[in-house]
Amino acid sequence: MEGLSGIGKLDRKRLGEVIRGTKGSISVSDAAGILNLSFTKTAKILARWTKKGWLSRIRRGLYIPIPLESRSADISLEDPWLIAEKLYAPCYIGGWSAAEYWGLTEQIFRTVVVMTRQKPRDRFPVIKGTKFMLRTVSEKAMFGTRSVWKEQVKVSVSDPTRTIIDMLCEPKLGGGIRSALDMFINYLKSENKNIDLLLEYAKRLGNGAVFKRLGFILERFAPVEKIAIEVCQSELTKGNTKLDAALAADRLVTRWRLWIPKSWGSVMGGQK
Repeated sequence: MEGLSGIGKLDRKRLGEVIRGTKGSISVSDAAGILNLSFTKTAKILARWTKKGWLSRIRRGLYIPIPLESRSADISLEDPWLIAEKLYAPCYIGGWSAAEYWGLTEQIFRTVVVMTRQKPRDRFPVIKGTKFMLRTVSEKAMFGTRSVWKEQVKVSVSDPTRTIIDMLCEPKLGGGIRSALDMFINYLKSENKNIDLLLEYAKRLGNGAVFKRLGFILERFAPVEKIAIEVCQSELTKGNTKLDAALAADRLVTRWRLWIPKSWGSVMGGQK
């Protein structure tokens, strides 16, 4: 990619119109509508602007404008959430990225978690230096989200309760069960705590492993939630599940049908 170079009066006018008429990113189809030109001609114009260093290509047919103060066309994404919304919709920002947004963790994660209806071949794309982790969710699982504004664009993010449920479903979304547990404890201490909604989301998601992990964790770290613990017990499914698929687990908590690592110390209920 070349450094920034001059741009003619007509191109400057057109570029200004396109930037004003788009939100965060520029697609060929959007630009064609704004300029009232054919798709093919617009694609050539955007390619020319990219070569001159006024746009940066995200993928085929999608660009972002380069700030005027930039000395190079090689820039990073100013707001990865906007690009995620453009590339992977219908989707929502989830996992540790949502936990950061809701103040459930002080950890800094450099990868953006995106839950999408799409089935991308590359689950860990790197776009302009920003890493993404993509997870496919079903249509019925697209619930428990809120819309937030990013540069006049609505982007969906999992609400605090759904964020916790997703991490109980797949601890990797929280950086592993230990990190996810810290976020869960912060959730229980926060104004966002909603045990009834937590149970409702768990039932709606329909993943038996969630109730096993949720019941076990509540019993160990929030034993006062007796009703919720009883609900988790009533929702147990057959078979045993690992507390975290990424960790070695050699102790079985039969009460919760959950394999846990020895490092988790003493457990409630029987074991074998």
